Amino acid sequence: MKYWHLMLSNLLRRKVRTGLTIGSFAVALFLFGILAVVRGAFQQGVDVAGADRLVVVNKVSIIQPLPLSYRDRLARIPGVTQVTFASWFGGVYQDERNFFPQFAIDRETYRQMFPEFVIPDGQWQAFLADREGCIVGEALAERFQWKVGDRIPLKGTFFPGIWEFNIRGIYRGSRPQDDTTQFWFRWDYMDERRSFQKGFVGWYTVRIADPDDAVRVIKAIDEGFANSPWETKTDTEREFAASWVKQMGNFELLLLSIGGVVFFTLLLVTGNTMAIAVRERMRELAVLKAVGFSDGFVLVLILAETMVVAAVGGGAGMALAKLFTLRGDPTGGLLPFFYLPLSAIALGLALAMAVGLMAGILPALSAMRLRVVDALRKV
Repeated sequence: MKYWHLMLSNLLRRKVRTGLTIGSFAVALFLFGILAVVRGAFQQGVDVAGADRLVVVNKVSIIQPLPLSYRDRLARIPGVTQVTFASWFGGVYQDERNFFPQFAIDRETYRQMFPEFVIPDGQWQAFLADREGCIVGEALAERFQWKVGDRIPLKGTFFPGIWEFNIRGIYRGSRPQDDTTQFWFRWDYMDERRSFQKGFVGWYTVRIADPDDAVRVIKAIDEGFANSPWETKTDTEREFAASWVKQMGNFELLLLSIGGVVFFTLLLVTGNTMAIAVRERMRELAVLKAVGFSDGFVLVLILAETMVVAAVGGGAGMALAKLFTLRGDPTGGLLPFFYLPLSAIALGLALAMAVGLMAGILPALSAMRLRVVDALRKV
């Protein structure tokens, strides 16, 4: 800190150039933050998947149902401790653009299977007592300004007609990445009203006693229903969630490519800026050496200037990205998890500092090797 005023005066020598360089870091880190948020949204299901949960779907396709009778057969398989089920509804609220997931759930076991979703006991009991009751996530309730007691109409698509529900509870996630945009209602109510596929469910979720025993249980489930009219395909919850991400293509490679191009461009711009700054200050650097400052001091001075620019610009960019995410999902439900974690912020700042170090090292070495006689001769 002893020479802070010297470093600051050098940075403020060309205020516009310094400001533009800081702005370049800010823009790059803002983009990095948004890419991290998007990646987290697509990886959400994978990251929060329970290690002791399996998902059982129809072997043909997840849109094909499974018989309700499979529930008891699944429960009897050694290693299985709990079974629940759900079905996709696919209704429309007011406008088709108001997308959010709607599940008809098993009211007896669903809450116990997913303890990460926190619901007050009183609200859950009200839901159980009302055949037209529903539970909504806190993000969904905030989006549409819903509250407990509201009556919500949904226009059926797959199951036609107008379906009306009473909000009996609002759940929250116990972790920041938990999906709180879901709409749950009772499967028995849906099965009672629909005119086809009675006695069928969309998929089963199974809890096993030992996650290390998942391979054996998966094999036992699928072999138990082999050659039946409704064969099954079972995966761990993590693998099931990852399969949905893979359907979007190699999203990870796309994000890495974009991020790599952005940071490489930032490296070139910052390196060129610092090289120009060093060439403009040859006389001052030569004078510093002539009055007794060492080559190492000059090296550290140039590097410190670059690192300060990287820290200020990177910090500003990550702060802007965090503020942007505080507004919630801007996509209308396509990215329900829109959150920038501290780990991503720390990684972004580390990358900014690394770019600053790499951009400043060559100009700093050039300044360190500068000979006083040669520099003064060019003046």
